[in-house]
Amino acid sequence: MESDQFDKEQLLPKVIDLCDLAADSPYAPHAYAFVQDGLRYTAKQVFGDPDRLRADGEPLHISGRQLAIGLRDYAIKRYGLMARRVLEHWNIHRTDDFGRIVFRMIDADLMARQENDQIEDFFTVFSFDEAFRPENILRTIESDQTSLESGTESFAGSSS
Repeated sequence: MESDQFDKEQLLPKVIDLCDLAADSPYAPHAYAFVQDGLRYTAKQVFGDPDRLRADGEPLHISGRQLAIGLRDYAIKRYGLMARRVLEHWNIHRTDDFGRIVFRMIDADLMARQENDQIEDFFTVFSFDEAFRPENILRTIESDQTSLESGTESFAGSSS
């Protein structure tokens, strides 16, 4: 019971921050939560352990391109064939929107960046029309299931 209380105490400020951030934005609060969760998912796909640190104690870096691809894969994993519709419901229509959300979160101190990170890193990483075509979604889902069956995880689509 105490651990539930602890989790709620940590969760409430996060929810309030995301709602405040979304209040004057074209994106829904769920879009910000999705990007936060998707960053963790992407870090796990790229590095294995999302909490792993570099030798100097700094967190490992995810590029804008890697994060956009990771968010695509996370949306497909989480929402399947409805992924594009869910993202569009939150007013996310292209990878540029991922970048705008990330940089609003950076400005609000909810995410960090490296000096060379730019919002343009997210621009036109992939086409939503292509990425969320039903046959491509099904291929990604099948690839994930094959990875699970073989005991390996892959960063699906990282070369696209």
